[in-house]
Amino acid sequence: MSKRILVVDDDRYIREVYEEVLKKEGYTIEIAVEGEEALRKIQQGGYDLILLDKIMPKLDGKGVLEALAKNPPQQKNGPIIVLTNANPEKGEETNPQVALYLVKVDLTPQELLTKVKSLLGED
Repeated sequence: MSKRILVVDDDRYIREVYEEVLKKEGYTIEIAVEGEEALRKIQQGGYDLILLDKIMPKLDGKGVLEALAKNPPQQKNGPIIVLTNANPEKGEETNPQVALYLVKVDLTPQELLTKVKSLLGED
């Protein structure tokens, strides 16, 4: 059974690139365009990995993480990678819910794939 990855990003181009790269490797990809949709999906649980954009309209990635801390998912999820175009704020990189913070502008699709495989124990 292929591993399920949730890609959360309000940028259509980013979503499409990540989806294409990950699907080529055999992963099952689900998409959330904004934080509220992402929170609903994450609350249901069962994802092997979550790629979560930090800056989104309405509910941002930080808000999603805060909501999850208060109300954990029904079914456990795998690691969360927070994707951002800004460096993590002070203390933010120690959030126990987050496995990695990655800066999107510095990240190639192949580098993302390498990080995903590593967190999924497939490297």
